[in-house]
Amino acid sequence: MGDTQAQPQRRPAAGSRLLRNSVAGLSSAFTGQRLQLAAKAALAAGLAFAIAPLMPGSAAEYPYYAPLGALVSMYRNVAGSFRQGLQALVGLALGIGLAFALVSIGDPSPLTVAVFMGIGVLLGGLPRIGSGSDWIPTAALLVLLVGGSNRDDFSFGYLIQMGVGVAVGIAVNFLVFPPLHFDAAATSLGKLRLALGRQLTHMGAALTEEWPPEHEDWSRRSAELAEAASTVRHLVQEADASRRANPRRRLHPRDVDLDYRNLRELERVTFHIQDMTEVLSDVIWRDDAPYTVPFTDSAPLAAAMTATGELLASFDGEDEVEQRRLFAAAKSAMEVGMAAVAERAEADSAVTASESILLSLHRILRAVRPAS
Repeated sequence: MGDTQAQPQRRPAAGSRLLRNSVAGLSSAFTGQRLQLAAKAALAAGLAFAIAPLMPGSAAEYPYYAPLGALVSMYRNVAGSFRQGLQALVGLALGIGLAFALVSIGDPSPLTVAVFMGIGVLLGGLPRIGSGSDWIPTAALLVLLVGGSNRDDFSFGYLIQMGVGVAVGIAVNFLVFPPLHFDAAATSLGKLRLALGRQLTHMGAALTEEWPPEHEDWSRRSAELAEAASTVRHLVQEADASRRANPRRRLHPRDVDLDYRNLRELERVTFHIQDMTEVLSDVIWRDDAPYTVPFTDSAPLAAAMTATGELLASFDGEDEVEQRRLFAAAKSAMEVGMAAVAERAEADSAVTASESILLSLHRILRAVRPAS
């Protein structure tokens, strides 16, 4: 390990970052799940528009609101379709009631419209109304502006056709390949394990290089790891939501509770690895860091980090025997590191970062310990 030098450059090129974000945005718009959702939305809108003329009375005069209702209720999962569709209908009913209350007072004026729109926005804050909040002032305005002197018929047709569309949308989402997002959750858990394992092995390699290390990418990954953990939590929650009211869940069983346990473990591991990243970055690149890693500690610490990183990466496979072997190797390497640090500390009582790193490794191993 050599002398301390300036901190690494931390900002990627703005052009390359913009290109990556643009490519990621296009990719997310054309995923298989998104294309399936688009196809089902198209089917539901077409069916709703075909059914709309069959509605009784004046409702048949407003067929275009049926496909709108179908689109409103189309969601990534079945339970979400139920919730979003019903919330929209509740919002519509409240908005129509608000419009009739305004008309009962007198002819609409700029002042009364402003007041009632404000009331509509306030009503949107009611608990559990969710996406229906936007429909309260929208429905009220449509009744006032489009309904004109025929507000009764328009309101009846509007609400009935939207209800038909919502019902069709829910039925299509329930019957036509209702989505289960289990694969995305499982894949994201595996990728996070691999990323955490890679981070540990890269930090282990940095401990054995001449300082400052030639490879410094690992020092910039703290925020990236936190974002990855947040994404995994979102995907696990999506998987959980997708099985509710889903008739396919019996054909594709999955222990989502286990996914949540694995997620919580990985979130703890992410926290400890972030802490190790900051500590080691300070030791290498900050002149004013109040702690160091003595040269004699570097090799056993590197071995313990590398062994723990290999253990984390192994969980992406199915070989439990190999995972147990790697766990034993990581635990042994950590114990060797603790013994080496303790022996060195007898001769040198200076404050070091070695103990902090070993404590984080101990907590990581405790979090990912294989089941007995």
